[in-house]
Amino acid sequence: MNVRNCRKCGKLFNHIAGMPICPACKEKLEEKFQDVKKYVREHPQADIKEVAEECEVEVGQIQQWIREERLEFTSDSPVKLPCENCGEMIRSGRFCEKCKNNITKNLSSVIEKPKPVRQEPKKVQETGSKMRFLDR
Repeated sequence: MNVRNCRKCGKLFNHIAGMPICPACKEKLEEKFQDVKKYVREHPQADIKEVAEECEVEVGQIQQWIREERLEFTSDSPVKLPCENCGEMIRSGRFCEKCKNNITKNLSSVIEKPKPVRQEPKKVQETGSKMRFLDR
């Protein structure tokens, strides 16, 4: 059993996976996410600071949701984050399309496809009438 203190409220809880926050705080955070999503739909031109202030959420939390691709803004929205590889401004995720393609290409070239194993016919040893000697 992995017992931890919640990062938000400090309560002890059984941590299984993901962020180290208790179920009650996860539920509150999910409600905040729904509020942010609704606000962004109603105000597509709002910047990230305005969204954070109106929904009472930290800017870093909104950026995390964008990086996780849970939130995506319209192409004409002022909210954009830099690609973690090249710095190009993107609407959602961690990498721009160009960097995603390069990473995928590099990974696929590193991972070799299994080659079919060629089996040579086994030599059959005759144990017939051959004489064997033991060294004495």
